[in-house]
Amino acid sequence: MKYAFAKRVRHLQSSAVRDILKVVGQGDVISFAGGLPDDELFPMQGIEEAFSRVFAAGKGSALQYAETEGFRPLRETIIERMKNKKGITNYSSDEVLVTTGSQQAIDLFSRVMLGPGDVILTEDPTYLAALQVFNSYEANIIAVDSDDDGMLPDDLELKMKQYKPKTVYVVPTFSNPAGRVWSLERRKALIRLAHKYNVVVFEDDPYGELQFSPDEKYTPLAALDDGSHVLYTSTFSKIAVPALRTGWIVGPYQVIRMMSQAKQANDLHTNSLSQQALYQLCTNFDLDGHIQSLISVYRSRMEAMVDCLQKADLPELSFVKPKGGMFLWVELSERLNTTILLNEAVKNGVAYVPGEPFYAGLAKKNTMRLNFTHSSPERIEKGINALVDVLSNNVEQQEHFFV
Repeated sequence: MKYAFAKRVRHLQSSAVRDILKVVGQGDVISFAGGLPDDELFPMQGIEEAFSRVFAAGKGSALQYAETEGFRPLRETIIERMKNKKGITNYSSDEVLVTTGSQQAIDLFSRVMLGPGDVILTEDPTYLAALQVFNSYEANIIAVDSDDDGMLPDDLELKMKQYKPKTVYVVPTFSNPAGRVWSLERRKALIRLAHKYNVVVFEDDPYGELQFSPDEKYTPLAALDDGSHVLYTSTFSKIAVPALRTGWIVGPYQVIRMMSQAKQANDLHTNSLSQQALYQLCTNFDLDGHIQSLISVYRSRMEAMVDCLQKADLPELSFVKPKGGMFLWVELSERLNTTILLNEAVKNGVAYVPGEPFYAGLAKKNTMRLNFTHSSPERIEKGINALVDVLSNNVEQQEHFFV
């Protein structure tokens, strides 16, 4: 049968990462592709005790329908954590919406803010799943020139004047995929321009608590704003467990209220049992101590990957050592195309994400994203060595792999 799908499905795209993971799962491949925390580091006992406390305290009521905005005690806990950990003080629990992962926050925001042809400015490269969402709502995505310190203010202002965007989407702290950390000056410049041109800023911060340098301070955009122009989203997936699928977004009340109404039409509310368990985890478990343990392990794995890449005898290989997060972004010789090379890498027992899908503008096809959090140092060394072999062989056979 030929199905008459809605016209909007023309803009739906499969996730490059999910497609790669399907292939990787079919064999013994060391995967640096997914943005996965390490299963063995999940706080199993803490999660089990949290669910037990929920059932002990709530009996059957823990299994009932709940508020669309989220379990209020969890929302209040989120407000306290943002205040104490991030310096974000402009919001109350009424301006928090608990979402099914921060990915849903991006979707709900796009649903209520973006129409066909509306302009959204992004970094380049940027989070590919956000690009998927924006494309699905037929937005016009414009890349802003960026460097390791963030968006270039002159180009940002030029494009605000030229395109009159609805919003600016950024991941300013340990960005996905590039691992960038915006300078304080660039953060302040974005807030100043957002106010000047009346543009909403969407700040995505899933990795901010995975900070490897404890003495450095990375002020969120939401902490620099007065509460009128920035929406801030984060998630428990990277610091607790992904399976609970619980994130949140805070922002101006009018926007959060509209997103709540959109959520009612989507899934009524995020899993209330998970929300209550997370509240118990935050209040009866040393979550901050757990995060410090994650940081210690992830930092050592990042160092192992950096060490292997520094030893690699590859011409024109470059990367910036991550200060936190989960990813390392690699740029190679312009004669290499990482999308074409992926199949050969998988056959050689290693996987990565080619850089091409992360670009809103002209893609650099000689780039790749590597995840260092899901593999032991031993597997990182083995996987990077296998990857270097593939890249080295094809540098020597460039006629087959020109960009």
